[in-house]
Amino acid sequence: MKLLITGMAGFIGHAVAKRLAARQEYDIVGVDNLSDYYDVSLKQARLDDLADAQNIRFERLDLADREAVAALFETEGFDRVIHLAAQPGVRYSLENPHAYADANLVGHLNVLEGCRHGQVKHLVYASSSSVYGANDKTPFATSDNVDHPISLYAATKKANELMAHTYSHLYDLPTTGLRFFTVYGPWGRPDMAMFKFTRAVLAGEPIQVYNHGEMFRDFTYIDDIVEGIVRILDVVPNRDEKTVPASPDTSDAPYRLYNIGHGSPVALMDFVRAVESATGREAICDFQPMQPGDVPRTWADTEALFAATGHRPQIGVEEGVARFVEWYRDYYGV
Repeated sequence: MKLLITGMAGFIGHAVAKRLAARQEYDIVGVDNLSDYYDVSLKQARLDDLADAQNIRFERLDLADREAVAALFETEGFDRVIHLAAQPGVRYSLENPHAYADANLVGHLNVLEGCRHGQVKHLVYASSSSVYGANDKTPFATSDNVDHPISLYAATKKANELMAHTYSHLYDLPTTGLRFFTVYGPWGRPDMAMFKFTRAVLAGEPIQVYNHGEMFRDFTYIDDIVEGIVRILDVVPNRDEKTVPASPDTSDAPYRLYNIGHGSPVALMDFVRAVESATGREAICDFQPMQPGDVPRTWADTEALFAATGHRPQIGVEEGVARFVEWYRDYYGV
């Protein structure tokens, strides 16, 4: 089958491509615009890490380019699409909101149009735990109300879900949205806590700890994320004519939403201690107030994903952090 992976030079896109390339079931085309939001050389290194795979081709492409995306879909004839490309980051959305409109709204629409006209059999796309906003009911469930995002990034991700549902309803396009919860691990993004904490601790510099350390995150190791994506790719939604549309989990459209997380929140200071243990160095904590757009706690209800795929996350924070630090030391020669 022909498979498109968008954002293949990204953290999750690279890991998914590497896993699926090893299975030899797909002819994979990966696209990415290689934006300079963070170190482009890291993105290129991820692509270089995939260079030996015989069933992967890469094209540099901006998903906001309507004509280029339409031509890609028309030329390639994709069977399935894993859409991971996006402008990430909560705090950066306060500085450069137009980047989120271009990548997350226009780009997502162009992918939906490509899938519609190309009669793609399944679109799996990235959403985010950020859509839950300041919800204080835990664990977060996909049936919860998410009409009050507190960052533009979160608003674009909720918009992605709504747009996908519309295309599922109107055109019978099977879509599955995955709400990612704090993904970390080797080859991770430099703007994420895992990367920033490790870099600072090894350099003997302070780390910024927000909300004075009173935060909890459902940290999810990259291998568990990839396993969930790979398994859900084969779980293609069908239209249910017997269901009366009422909420995301009861719509009759061939549309599904899942949380994809570890399923257990970890205190931020426990995460810091795991970094200290893995690096063998003490962190210098610079305690800061809560940042605009941030939330104090995330916690994924993952039962629906387990029911659909049979997979539960396997890697805990201590092991996952140790694996990241080992990769970081090797990659940067620290």
